[in-house]
Amino acid sequence: MIAMKNKENSAKRTKKPIKKPWPTKEAMEQVYTMKLWGGYESDFYSGIGSHHPDIINPYIDVVTEFLTFFKNPLVVCDLGCGDFNVGKELVKYTEKYIAVDIVKDLITHNQRTFTAENLEFHCLDIVVDDLPSGDCALLRQVLQHLSNTEIKSIVSRLIKFKYVILTEHIPEGDFIPNKDIISGQGIRLKKQSGVDLLASPFNFEVKAEKQILSIISNHQKGAIVTTIYTTF
Repeated sequence: MIAMKNKENSAKRTKKPIKKPWPTKEAMEQVYTMKLWGGYESDFYSGIGSHHPDIINPYIDVVTEFLTFFKNPLVVCDLGCGDFNVGKELVKYTEKYIAVDIVKDLITHNQRTFTAENLEFHCLDIVVDDLPSGDCALLRQVLQHLSNTEIKSIVSRLIKFKYVILTEHIPEGDFIPNKDIISGQGIRLKKQSGVDLLASPFNFEVKAEKQILSIISNHQKGAIVTTIYTTF
């Protein structure tokens, strides 16, 4: 009887649904539905980091300078495009602009709101889905919200892009990089940490790196740093 009971209990355990190791999609959907980043008057709002002029205008300037440097415009993949308040300013400097986000309703909203011949929107999970092909990937304050497991998966996919322009919110001064977090609205800053792709456990191999922007915001602690990585 005991053996049979154990067998039945084992069978019940195996029927339990297997949960994904990260709740990113659900967390990001909650951010927008519950207005966790503010913007109560907007359907979708990606936070002060996507809207305050002191933060976004310098970023738009330096990325525009990079994109217009090339004789032939680049195909750009915006991985984590959010409400597209920043991306909409860069589309005209590209051959094609592919904007990606994990929240389906957000992508549907963007498709209805922003149109251009060279602009595409896709709902993708950049941790597990195949990424679009392109010359340059933009990741603007995206990885800082993700667990190390997710970031490692994304890093393994970034080698297909010749250029990666990464923006991360990090502590000022020295800090221990890449302390792990659970994916969600928060970032590593509360742990006095930040993402460094070149450090362990990511060890992103690049041919060159160049920091092009560092913003010390009066509205947020820490520094918002943008770096261009050349992978090949």
